[in-house]
Amino acid sequence: MFKGITGNVLVLGLVSFFTDVSSEMIYPLLPLFLTGQLGAGPAFLGAIEGVAESTASLLKLLSGIVSDRVRRRKRLVLLGYSISSLMRPLIGSATSALAVLLIRTGDRVGKGIRTSPRDALIADSVDPSLRGKAYGFHRSMDHAGALVGPLLATFLLAYFVKDLRQLFWLAGIPGLVAVLLIVWKVSETEHSPLPKTGLRLAMLPPGRLRRYLLVLFLFTLGNSSDAFLLLKAGAVGTPTYRLPLLWAFFHLVKMLSSMPFGALSDRIGRRSVIVAGWCVYSLSYLGFGMAHSEWQIWLLFAGYGLFFGLTEGSEKAFLADMAQPGERGAAFGWYNFAVGAGALPASVLFGFIWHSLGSVASFLYGASLAAVAALLLLFLVKPAPACPERG
Repeated sequence: MFKGITGNVLVLGLVSFFTDVSSEMIYPLLPLFLTGQLGAGPAFLGAIEGVAESTASLLKLLSGIVSDRVRRRKRLVLLGYSISSLMRPLIGSATSALAVLLIRTGDRVGKGIRTSPRDALIADSVDPSLRGKAYGFHRSMDHAGALVGPLLATFLLAYFVKDLRQLFWLAGIPGLVAVLLIVWKVSETEHSPLPKTGLRLAMLPPGRLRRYLLVLFLFTLGNSSDAFLLLKAGAVGTPTYRLPLLWAFFHLVKMLSSMPFGALSDRIGRRSVIVAGWCVYSLSYLGFGMAHSEWQIWLLFAGYGLFFGLTEGSEKAFLADMAQPGERGAAFGWYNFAVGAGALPASVLFGFIWHSLGSVASFLYGASLAAVAALLLLFLVKPAPACPERG
């Protein structure tokens, strides 16, 4: 079961687990803190997340390119996690919404610096035939942290702390554990740095890798914020007090499915698993559009969680298979940039369609783009020779 889970993969999985515990102790409570204690409105909350995520997307591209030009990727990973772990609990000292904006952006700066070098480090740390399993394990640990974080926050608020600011400071502890794990347990991998000839930001990777990124961007344009799914859940009558349970259930499905489906991509081919995942997404979105009762929403969230299990590890392994070893960091940078660049217009378009034509039309839009992207991936993007593909 644990073949392919090397020391680096295991430790980086634990790092993501503790980081997500820290982050998810804060994130679900941030809207309440901003509106209830700092007097900010929904528009400012949207501005905070928009600025923070856009900053992270650009830095993921830059850090990936830089990581190919330095000998030690671990230093960038450590720097990124350290910045986030230092910035995140400072929300406990914020006295204005503007301060939260700056702190949240600083947190995402750390995420932008670490993500692409970390993904490249994982690819360098495992045999190519087991990359799907390795990335699936990493995503499982990430989702496990996202599951534990809100539950831990609920427990602490119920029995030990009564103030959100105290909870935010306590969230710094698992973040510190993550940083110490990197310092003591993550090892450098061998890779030959590219010459420092400039960043070449205007150039997408060539060939099949470019086609893959463009198809992925098209899919992302139909992959709107999960907040719309919760909105749909409420619209069909799911009680407010059961929404956190629904969200925890969703993360549980993602956690349990990521590693098995990542390992499946090692056996039957990355592209096949990704196409299956995108088809599951399309069917799930069609279901959300037509859902009219709470039990259907729970079933659809289970299917939507399986989409993440099918695609998150497989997409990254597929990218690592196609990228040249010396340019793997830049490839992950472009991957993360494509996903981030598509996320904002996806939610804007989805919200506009919902407002203008209703929820059924908006979910149909997302389902249609996913189906088109699946067909394009199947017919336009051939797997790399290192990527097993049958049939």
